[in-house]
Amino acid sequence: MSGVVEARLAELGLTLPEVVPPLAAYQPAVRSGAYVYTAGQLPMVKGSLPVTGKVGAEVSAEQAKELAATCALNALAAVKSVIGDLDAIVRVVKVVGFVASAPDFTGQPGVLNGASELLGEVLGEKGVHARSAVGVAVLPLDAPVEVELQVEVEVAQA
Repeated sequence: MSGVVEARLAELGLTLPEVVPPLAAYQPAVRSGAYVYTAGQLPMVKGSLPVTGKVGAEVSAEQAKELAATCALNALAAVKSVIGDLDAIVRVVKVVGFVASAPDFTGQPGVLNGASELLGEVLGEKGVHARSAVGVAVLPLDAPVEVELQVEVEVAQA
């Protein structure tokens, strides 16, 4: 049975992917009290990166924005793997995004809008968050973008 959030994903033509297996010694997401923290999520689609390279060189800003949305979708899948039901999300507190950037590329905030806009479309007001958009020299697997979430979730009352 899917909840309101997953119904909204379906309305948008999106499918929650399988959780991307870790590339090293970490968990895709962990819960601590009322918060879930995701590991950095790459824009993996069916186990591989659709595009690699630096934004502003091999990858356009528009492509990177779409990849950031894919990262956010992967992050939601990681959150679901910990809480079971995305309807338990109280709000997305913070998004941190990394953009593998060509030396002269300064459009990191626009790239990360892909993740922010997806979270807003899927979660409405619960998707409004604080954010950091950071340009970096390189990311794992030569990914153009990586996104992590900090999400507040409902705590069961005893």
